[in-house]
Formats: sequence, C-alpha cells, structure tokens
Amino acid sequence: MASRGVALVTGADGGMGRIHVRELAKAGYEVIMAVIDKNAARPVMEEIQRETNGTLHLMPVNLGDLADIVRFADEVKARFPSLQVLLNNAGVLPSKPKKSVNNIELTMAVNYLGHYTLTNLLHPIMGEGTRIVSMISLSYFLGKITPELFKPKTEREYNRFNAYGSSKLALYYFMLDASEAWKNEGICFNVSDPFIVSTNIIRMDNIVVDKLCDWFFRPFINTPEQGSATMMAAAIDPKYKGVTGMIFKNCKVAKHKKRFYNNMEQRQLLRTLTAQLLEENHIRL
Repeated sequence: MASRGVALVTGADGGMGRIHVRELAKAGYEVIMAVIDKNAARPVMEEIQRETNGTLHLMPVNLGDLADIVRFADEVKARFPSLQVLLNNAGVLPSKPKKSVNNIELTMAVNYLGHYTLTNLLHPIMGEGTRIVSMISLSYFLGKITPELFKPKTEREYNRFNAYGSSKLALYYFMLDASEAWKNEGICFNVSDPFIVSTNIIRMDNIVVDKLCDWFFRPFINTPEQGSATMMAAAIDPKYKGVTGMIFKNCKVAKHKKRFYNNMEQRQLLRTLTAQLLEENHIRL
C-alpha cells in the first residue's frame, strides 16, 4: 500500500490513542506516536507493528512542559517535511490539584495549552488537505473560561471535572479560531466528542469506588474502539474531506451549541490569557 503521508497522535499508547495509531497504520499512514514515556510505550508500538506491518515512530514529549514541546516540534519538523493528520488525543484528569513545570494547573497545561502550542508549532509543515482533530468531551458543558483559568489550585479550589471541562472547552474554542484562520490554506480543523469511554482516565483513586465502577458502569459506556471511531471519521473518512470548524459526534457532524459557539467574550478572554502565558514563558509561535 502506498503511503498516505504522515500522521501524529498524542497520547498514542493510551486507551484510544493506540486504536487511533492502529487504524491510521492500517489506512496506510506513517505514524508518529507521541508519548510521555518511550520505554512504557514500546510494547504497544511493537504490537501494532506486528498487527499492521506499519511504519511507526516512537517519540517522547511532555505536553505539560512548554520547553519540551518546542524541542519535540523542532525534531518533528526536522525529520518530516509534511504532516497530513494531527490527532490531539492525549489528556489528563488528576484527582488532586497538580501543576506543570511551568507552574500552570496541570489539566489546562496538558489538555489545552500543550496541544495549542504543539499544533501552532507544527503549522509550518501542514498544508492543503491536512486534517487536525482534537479530542474534547461532553464535559465541555461544565467548562468556563475565567481569568484564573491557568493558575494552580488549592485542594479547596480544585474540582477535577470542572478543570477537565474547562480544558476541553478551551480546545473547542481553539479549534473555532484556528479553523477560521487556516481555512484558506486548505487545513481542516475539527473536534471529536467520543461520549463516555471506558479508559483508565476514569479513575477516582479509591479502590472500592473504582471496583464498583468496573462492575456496574464500564459495561454500559463506550469501548475505546467505539470512542475512537468518531475521531477516525473526522480524520480520514473521505466523505468529510474539506469539512472544517465542526464538532463530530457518533461518527458524523453535529450542531454547535449556540451558548458556547456564540460566546465571543469567553473566546477573546481565552486568546488573551493564552497569549500572555506563552509570552511569560518566552514561547514564540
């Protein structure tokens, strides 16, 4: 099979990430597996290689470290002249408040800011036909963009689901802005909502609660394969060629929710906060 180009998947060894990699390899893409721990991810890569006979590249990156994202992006651009697919799949859902090496609330640092920075840094090797898909979540309904968005939280201030929802809402707003800005270049940028998926991110760090979840909750929610299918539709399905600025659910384009889509005040606040934070950390996009 002739190569269809290069695809990059963040969180490539996770529950849905490994399925994205497998399906992209089966479809004929050369796949960059962006992972936080190269040694831990190697068995996953080797298994997918055996199954697909695909060309895979294991490359480490810490999406919670802006300097490491710059290093990683520079390495990708040096090794690969063009990028056809970018899947912003990685995500964290800490049960307790944590902060990144850049002193940013960790959920926002990894889920949103890391992907925002990486996507913009890789923009020079994108072009006509490139498809970008970011993984959001139905929890974006819980999200809110506030001036305190990126600041580390105390135990009392922190709510993991609100933080997660805000990070996904930020990803959604980023997609809306970038899809408008890059449309004339032929770059398509969408988001995917997989509904609730049975992956290891759904953990409460309580043995009893997690065991009950395994018994009574996981059997009734989407499998990683089902969750992955929607992102794959947005990324490689020929019938969605040229579609940009949309949200995908159940493997098809869904309607925007007006209360988010039309909230220009929050979109502008996010732009301002993001630009300030990147400037403070000496990141130039």
